[in-house]
Amino acid sequence: MPKESWGGPYSRLDDNRITIPRSYKSCMKTDGIIYCDKTLEKKLLADNAPEQVANVACLPGIVGNSIAMPDVHWGYGFPIGGVAAFSEKDGIISPGGVGYDINCGVRLIRTDIRAHDVIKQIPIVVAEIFKNIPTGIGSSGRYVTNPKEFPDILTHGAKWAIKKGFGFSGDWQYIEENGAMEGANPDNVSKEAYKRGTPQVGTLGAGNHFIEVQEVTDIYDEEVARVFGLERGQLTVLVHTGSRGFGHQVASDYIDIMQNAARKYGIDLPDLQLACAPFDSPEAQKYFGAMVASANYAWANRQMITHWVRESLSNALNISIDKIGGQVVYDVAHNIAKRETHMGQKVVVHRKGATRAFPAGFPGLPDKYKETGHPVLVPGDMGRYSFVCVGTAKGATETFASCCHGAGREMSRSKAKRSFRAGELYRELEGKGITVKAKSNMTFVEEAPNAYKDVANVVNVLHDAGIAKKIAKMRPLGVVKG
Repeated sequence: MPKESWGGPYSRLDDNRITIPRSYKSCMKTDGIIYCDKTLEKKLLADNAPEQVANVACLPGIVGNSIAMPDVHWGYGFPIGGVAAFSEKDGIISPGGVGYDINCGVRLIRTDIRAHDVIKQIPIVVAEIFKNIPTGIGSSGRYVTNPKEFPDILTHGAKWAIKKGFGFSGDWQYIEENGAMEGANPDNVSKEAYKRGTPQVGTLGAGNHFIEVQEVTDIYDEEVARVFGLERGQLTVLVHTGSRGFGHQVASDYIDIMQNAARKYGIDLPDLQLACAPFDSPEAQKYFGAMVASANYAWANRQMITHWVRESLSNALNISIDKIGGQVVYDVAHNIAKRETHMGQKVVVHRKGATRAFPAGFPGLPDKYKETGHPVLVPGDMGRYSFVCVGTAKGATETFASCCHGAGREMSRSKAKRSFRAGELYRELEGKGITVKAKSNMTFVEEAPNAYKDVANVVNVLHDAGIAKKIAKMRPLGVVKG
């Protein structure tokens, strides 16, 4: 658990960055850089996440700085909002740098519907989505997965789901890694993970996961927004979920393995939660294969949910799927380790509670986004707004083409439960014109808007720092929670 506040040394580099000097700890191999303005700085220091930024800087083979985004807060080992790259040759991989919910991520779906035309039907839309998509802790999917086909899900991800009829044939083009990251090894996954994952494909889960029906309210860059297919007044849907119990089990299994591996390879850890192994070691390669399998599972999961979101819109609004549109704008991972090349060096970039933000011209972009960079999706809380951004060339050199992943908590779940009441929260959101259906009042209260930072403050830091550029803003109209 974090301390109440952090009292270590730091200095302000500019209006949007502070630095923790490598002299803070004898084990630090580089500086820590945290993107925050003076307003967010106070909240950051109260959370003690900078200690974790400093600890990450102690790990072998780190390249560049240990980085944190403005939504940073305390996590397991690495801070949530942390970014760190390690040399493929002499660096490490750490499950704590990926997190338990492997490839927790978001997908934005745009429609051809004007929000004002269906505003009175939003409660019906929300109810239909809630009915069609299983939500909540331990929920089972509508699709009964054959255990023999489960390795195909882990290998082919969203493409497996599309082949099964869940979605449009071209959806995969607008998903990070085309929805099927290379390197998956289902043989590296435990029987317990298979047991937990098989029934949960196509489920939302609980916690901070959601499906949000939105309206595009602001466009900051007309040209880029046009390429993304976004315009003011448009109805969109944002889906946020991950690899469910499957990814959690993979993380649990390999954290135990990595703790032994760190001792085996003589890695001195400032925090046992940073358990890791050299990337070229057998333990690391097995974890990487299992992590990729989990990431592909998550992309299959979001693909199936996308299919049912389209059906729900069609049923609720009595509009054919063809007329709804329902195109995928993009899908990005929030918790993942990726083999990438930055500034001529092959590295393993850990993004935990952070997302990739490839700018124009960067390798790996879909053809449609080569001239703009891919959309960066930054959800806020269910009472305010979310943003679409795009990465920049400056971000590619300063943050390994990475960006924030959301608002970031500023209140613990336990404190939120003590501070808010479900009935009052429902009435507050209803007063703002936001319809919510939640599986559990407990998790609903944990996700109260005031438990989070204002995502506009978070995004503005990176926009002003030149790391990412704001493209569009959406407001919530209806939310489905686990």
